[in-house]
Amino acid sequence: MLLILLTYLPVAFAIARAANPTVILDKAAVIGTTNGSVTSYFGIPYAEPPINDLRLRLPVAITAYNGTINATLPATQCIQLPPQPRSDLPGEILQDLVTYLASVPFTSDAPQDEDCLSISVQIPAGTKPGAHLPVLAYIYGGGFTSGSTAQNPGDALVKRAIELYQPIIFVAMNHRYDFPFSFLGGKEIKAAGVGNLGLHDQRVALRWIKKHISAFGGDPEKITINGPSAGAISIGLQMVTNGGDNEGLFRGAIMHAGSPLPTGDIETLQPFYDAVVEHAGCAAAEDTLACLRHVPADTLLTAAAAVPNLFDYPGLAEAWAPRADGVFLEAPPQHLILAGHVSNIPFITGDALDEGTIFATGSFNVTTEAEFRDFVAQHFFPTTPTDVLAPLFDLYTNDPAEGSPFETGDANELAPEFKRMAALQGDIIFQAPKRFFLDQRSLKQPTWTYRNIELTNLCIEQPHGSDSTPALEGNDLADYLIQFTATLDPNGGTSNRTIPWPRYDPLSRSMLTLLEGDTPLEIVADTARLKAMAGLTGLCLAFPF
Repeated sequence: MLLILLTYLPVAFAIARAANPTVILDKAAVIGTTNGSVTSYFGIPYAEPPINDLRLRLPVAITAYNGTINATLPATQCIQLPPQPRSDLPGEILQDLVTYLASVPFTSDAPQDEDCLSISVQIPAGTKPGAHLPVLAYIYGGGFTSGSTAQNPGDALVKRAIELYQPIIFVAMNHRYDFPFSFLGGKEIKAAGVGNLGLHDQRVALRWIKKHISAFGGDPEKITINGPSAGAISIGLQMVTNGGDNEGLFRGAIMHAGSPLPTGDIETLQPFYDAVVEHAGCAAAEDTLACLRHVPADTLLTAAAAVPNLFDYPGLAEAWAPRADGVFLEAPPQHLILAGHVSNIPFITGDALDEGTIFATGSFNVTTEAEFRDFVAQHFFPTTPTDVLAPLFDLYTNDPAEGSPFETGDANELAPEFKRMAALQGDIIFQAPKRFFLDQRSLKQPTWTYRNIELTNLCIEQPHGSDSTPALEGNDLADYLIQFTATLDPNGGTSNRTIPWPRYDPLSRSMLTLLEGDTPLEIVADTARLKAMAGLTGLCLAFPF
């Protein structure tokens, strides 16, 4: 008995010294901080540092805690390379992009390091273990190249939930990204079974939440995963991995602009692996993967800069998107959906009206019909026969009135093929996969969808991220998300800002829209570009890129 008491004495002394709120994890005291109605615990490690020989390997979960964990400062960010616009952009496009980038959480002053795999937990102040509050587990966006818990705090959402008398716990996870550290592809990566490492990190983090959230007052049986963009794509992939068995790690999902992607096999990324190896000085190594594990982190980051980014010429034909690796994703993601390998849980998925505009800015110098066709064939459908691909160009024509920004007529044509490029890119990565996911699953599990069409006064109009950033800040959509987190139904809360939101089905296609003015919410039918998206989806299923 004396030995047991002596074992816990350091924890007891740490609690006695701490003026801040404290949570006990195993034999460790986690020291947090309170700001108004929200108590936060930042940067609790959930996996061993992925450094030295653990770089480019599967995450190793931390199984026990001892001592004191100072969780009062924003967590260290994983090393990242935020996307940069092309330096030769026309002034009008560059101005829009600068304004856009200032409106989304792309930066933080928190330090960066490879030792970054951590969890941050934010709770209503005063919450005790055993409170059994529902949990929102947040996976941030950033194009699989940037993002962090420091960039995406949940204070506003926790405060809004308190106001609605529906308190929740907000948990966010740092995971590896920037493809040399996490989403590198090629035959060497596939053979070693170390593809999609960021998704593996997320899975380990979700297991941590399941195991430890009760210590913070959360209910491990009431976890909903939520995220925007790359985070939403990650959530869709967490739903289709492991044959659709989610291990009881989450009971609901909310995706802002992201679904299981129409990507193919990870070996198609071989040219990018070879480029990173070359720029990292590992080309002559007998084992290039082992060489990459031991070069300085800055060298690897510099090598990453040699590959085009989201706002560069290829746009959404990105090198770092998750692909079938034979381990986390046993087949192309949309093929897994067709096979029924999907977690049978309620989910919400939505987006903004003009998902493709910001990503089409980098290809502003694609100005002719021939150049557009070459771009699409080279970057999205390189293995598709020309005659099979040809009908797509009749579905996505160069009529500005049919392009994105949508509903603007001939206006906002920033370059001769810009609106066409924006429509295609937004549909191929965001709109069409979302509709495919809904059509495949809405008769099997409860689903809801929305679209943001609030005006932004930008030439790129309602761009990617214009739905998710305000939701994290507590807008009208946030009220639905809080209610869904608590009950698995976005309806039925105490908010006076919401209207009834019907479930989605392939016949009525009911969709919540977020509008401007005195009537900010409306239910409409999601029928835009039905024929075009059906054709695009068919091509992607036959020829995943």
